[in-house]
Amino acid sequence: MQHNEFQLLTAQNSAPIKMWTHGVPVEPEAREQLQNTAKMPFIFQHLAVMPDVHLGKGSTIGSVIPTKGAIIPAAVGVDIGCGMIAVRTSLVASDLPDNLSGLRSAIEQAVPHGRTSTRSGRDKGAWETPPQEVDNHWSMLAARFKRLTDNYPQLLKTNNYQHLGTLGTGNHFIEICLDEQQRVWVMLHSGSRGVGNAIGTLFITLAQQDMQQHIANLPDKNLAYFKEGSKHYDDYMEAVSWAQDFARHNREVMMSRVLAALSRIVTKPFMTQQEAVNCHHNYVQKETHFGEEVLVTRKGAVSAQKGQMGIIPGSMGAKSFIVRGLGNEESFCSCSHGAGRTMSRTAAKKRFTVDDQIRATAHVECRKDSDVIDEIPMAYKDIDAVMAAQASLVEIVHTLRQVVCIKG
Repeated sequence: MQHNEFQLLTAQNSAPIKMWTHGVPVEPEAREQLQNTAKMPFIFQHLAVMPDVHLGKGSTIGSVIPTKGAIIPAAVGVDIGCGMIAVRTSLVASDLPDNLSGLRSAIEQAVPHGRTSTRSGRDKGAWETPPQEVDNHWSMLAARFKRLTDNYPQLLKTNNYQHLGTLGTGNHFIEICLDEQQRVWVMLHSGSRGVGNAIGTLFITLAQQDMQQHIANLPDKNLAYFKEGSKHYDDYMEAVSWAQDFARHNREVMMSRVLAALSRIVTKPFMTQQEAVNCHHNYVQKETHFGEEVLVTRKGAVSAQKGQMGIIPGSMGAKSFIVRGLGNEESFCSCSHGAGRTMSRTAAKKRFTVDDQIRATAHVECRKDSDVIDEIPMAYKDIDAVMAAQASLVEIVHTLRQVVCIKG
């Protein structure tokens, strides 16, 4: 192992921080946020920081937070189970139509995306009448959801069933990509949608209420936590596990609908290869590290156990990578979940124009209007630098470039 694979930050009364950020910018606010988290008494061993690190709400995006005996709901965040799924098809670039706009609209019709204010009636980002496959997947989630809502009836008034198999907004996307051999891949990025957001928000609030007496002693009120053994800890672990399953089902429904849309446009029959990867990058689970069972919260990080396949998307005009984990124990077997933003959405909208967006995405069939400027490639770190910084965490198996991109 090269001694310079990570940078070590240490401070008094704080867990060490190991950062895989060689050659990648890290904003001072993100460092400060990491240092606040590292002060929590239940951090196990050290924090691991990925090269796409940037300031987040509550805790830093691109960080791996191992804990013993406690969980911080704001570290998992509100996009619980957000992640990626990718499938390789037997099609190649020349099988696709010359003009890709028909393919893009077929996918847009197959999967609800974006959102409209519900005051105006129906939200275009939700199903009016969910199709049969949504019902099939919901049937696997319904019983546990009932248990959850029996305890927390306020979760009934969320978008749950009618959000299953829908994309959402922001950086969530569906893409048709080509790899280094011109093979066609379908890749998409989404999470647990409205219901996951409501679960995250509810438990972050409960943690802050539970700690009312001690909250002033925390470095940041968003570091409020549940102690293992408490009722809210158990309820949260159950709710978060359900939201993560919802997110996985959500991606599977969308993937099957996108593949169906693709087969309507491309008349040549095709198969999907078993290189399907469905991985979360905002989640918590029990794992064994350094000989002990701990809770690992990955906020904007992907599990990269030895041999495990993962997906690291770039921005909408850059490349994306299918990777294989190297099982680097120092990083708690993790890698980055993308390129990472270099500026906020607001800053990007101030700085760039629609013309900049058109130029940056010239080779992609996608929306090019003022509402997606915050997703412009220049608002993200250089994905090649990010990959170089984590060469000790993952190896690249495929490099993909997108030719169609659907955003909400």
